[in-house]
Amino acid sequence: MAEASKVIHVRNVGHEISENDLLQLFQPFGVITKLVMLRAKNQALLQMQDIPSAINAMQFYTNVQPTIRGRNVYVQFSSHQELTTMDQNAQGRGDEPNRILLVTIHHMLYPITVEVLHQVFSPHGFVEKIVTFQKSAGFQALIQYQGRQNAISARTSLQGRNIYDGCCQLDIQFSNLDELQVHYNNERSRDFTNPNLPTEQKGRSSQHPGYGDAGVGFPQMANAAAIAAAFGGGLPPGISGTNDRCTVLVSNLNPDRIDEDKLFNLFSLYGNIVRIKLLHNKPDHALVQMGDGFQAELAVHFLKGAMLFGKRLEVNFSKHPNITQGTDTHEYVNSNLNRFNRNAAKNYRYCCSPTKMVHLSTLPQDVTEEEIVNHLAEHGTIVNTKLFEMNGKKQALVMFETEEQATEALVSKHATSLGGSIIRISFSQLQTIRENSQ
Repeated sequence: MAEASKVIHVRNVGHEISENDLLQLFQPFGVITKLVMLRAKNQALLQMQDIPSAINAMQFYTNVQPTIRGRNVYVQFSSHQELTTMDQNAQGRGDEPNRILLVTIHHMLYPITVEVLHQVFSPHGFVEKIVTFQKSAGFQALIQYQGRQNAISARTSLQGRNIYDGCCQLDIQFSNLDELQVHYNNERSRDFTNPNLPTEQKGRSSQHPGYGDAGVGFPQMANAAAIAAAFGGGLPPGISGTNDRCTVLVSNLNPDRIDEDKLFNLFSLYGNIVRIKLLHNKPDHALVQMGDGFQAELAVHFLKGAMLFGKRLEVNFSKHPNITQGTDTHEYVNSNLNRFNRNAAKNYRYCCSPTKMVHLSTLPQDVTEEEIVNHLAEHGTIVNTKLFEMNGKKQALVMFETEEQATEALVSKHATSLGGSIIRISFSQLQTIRENSQ
């Protein structure tokens, strides 16, 4: 391996590959400060903010072949330690207060849409227009307020804040533009003063790269690389990170005891659920559509062979790319019980096969061990429990005699009410409960 550098040299960059495609490949590992496309040579040079970010990216891509639009690209450290050509930001980096803000988003683990930005910025005043675009500095947006004072207030209170836990950090400057030009109302640009604009040029598809199902309402992980960042740069053994099939077929279910919500409780440990369908002609089969191919891969990997209600589950990728909506499908796309809307990186780290130990959180502050045991006891023999406090919030560990009993308790009691609180249950990778363990 060549000497480490924060500059990465990318080869086999075909003409169909855009700056944006390259940014998506490397953004999960840190902030990209510069990007130069060497079109004549089918190459690109990309500078990370620091050497550790570049090393993380290179280590990840030694195990996972990076591909863009079906084409393998090849990465190595550049012989340059710095790139001197700076893509000067056309918007200027003014500090003269102006009603238009230039927002750069760092550590972008989720795609950010106009809706998300509008939610973040509208508490500070009427937002007239938003335009988003991808530059070498990363994902950027221009946000136009009705008045200059609104923009000053927004910048003062939002500068440096994260949109989601631990990622999508806002870096806000005043733009030197006088008026934003918006031609289309879609997830990339919006004129809130003119709702009648078309969504797209005629003849262009409105599918947004990286969004899979156009109806998906929650922000999706951009790609497997983003998730790898959650796993410290390397995927769990047996996970390829390259699967793009979102729908899984679950068979050998116990039809008398299973329903869509119980399947949701189990599969939502591995990703966001779009919809679930029990197959009437095969009552022991169900289809589960996950938020993206990586989440489906986690579910297949960790749930294959799990025991539930006396049956050993078979979990495989379905030949159907998605489940069509219908009277017999249950929709979960906008469910606030989907676990990966917040803190996704942390949830990915906790993915595992079913264990004997379940972890309960969002418990009422005054809950007792006895109440927890009573709530779960019908599902099996409880060997040990521990109630503890973490960051001022009550949590519990409950150990069952078998993995199957713990799985039954999780699918039956996750998102049920205990003492007025909707509780969350997931599997814990702890083997035993130590008396002083947290």
